[in-house]
Amino acid sequence: MYQVKCYPEVWPLHVPLRLAGERRSDITVIVVELEKNGIKATGEAAPQARFAESEESVLAQIGSLLPQLQQGISRQELQTRLPAGAARNAIDSALWQWERAQSSTPAMPAIMNTARCIHIDTPEAMASSASALWQHGFDRLRIRLDEHLISERLIAIRAAVPEATLFVDAMESWSADGLAARCQLLADLQVQVLIQPLPVGKDAALSHFIHPLPIAADASCRSREQLPALQSCYDMVVITLDKAGGLTEALALAEAAHQQGLKVLAGCSLGTSRAMRAALPLAQVADEIDLDGASWLAADCEPSVTVRDGKVYF
Repeated sequence: MYQVKCYPEVWPLHVPLRLAGERRSDITVIVVELEKNGIKATGEAAPQARFAESEESVLAQIGSLLPQLQQGISRQELQTRLPAGAARNAIDSALWQWERAQSSTPAMPAIMNTARCIHIDTPEAMASSASALWQHGFDRLRIRLDEHLISERLIAIRAAVPEATLFVDAMESWSADGLAARCQLLADLQVQVLIQPLPVGKDAALSHFIHPLPIAADASCRSREQLPALQSCYDMVVITLDKAGGLTEALALAEAAHQQGLKVLAGCSLGTSRAMRAALPLAQVADEIDLDGASWLAADCEPSVTVRDGKVYF
């Protein structure tokens, strides 16, 4: 029998950010604790407003499985009991950690290159952030954009960091009209990848669309079932544990994507180092990683994951 605890935690950000259409100074994560045979394991997930998740809905989903959790649900059974999302991720992450704790193989430290996010702001502020990150060793930058000031922001950023590798994340904010011209602008500015330019459900506009740079699916790809319909539209998929519903599905999705010739970017939500450590096995099989989520917090759990000099240190 597992002893199970589930509760929310609030973590302040070191600088307010524009998240889900509003300025936020903190984030809420949901934590699941499992304890059995003197071993405690913890999983964490961040509710995703984009997928109609809230603190209350995630806690309710986890609560609906409390008897099965106490009896010892397997990761495989969990996949059939909850849909992809934060609730399944919190439980799945705790189960993975408990299984690792049973293993006699010690955890090995890892150092990996990571991108850093630049959140939406004025062109001048975003260029200044890019320059500061470049000076601190970050040569891979994920630029979040909406439909406003696209050329102004990108031109300012590229002027500030002419040699940086840029990933542009449009966050579903663009439309098919004018997409070809915007893609050409990004190609002219030597942007490496364009992430989720169109809203979910509008992916067909990308089918056989001749584009001068790779395009990655993010919100459009949560599980393996969606891959066949996306193959003709995208060159890469962004995988996060919260979106996929845990490491179990995330690893299976990454394998399926590679089999279909798609590259993989291992991403993350904002969260503590618990969430970043949980994503390490995914990062190890990804082509690119963006695991800087804990670096935006004013405080972090221990042991913490460090992001510095263009790398994440596990």
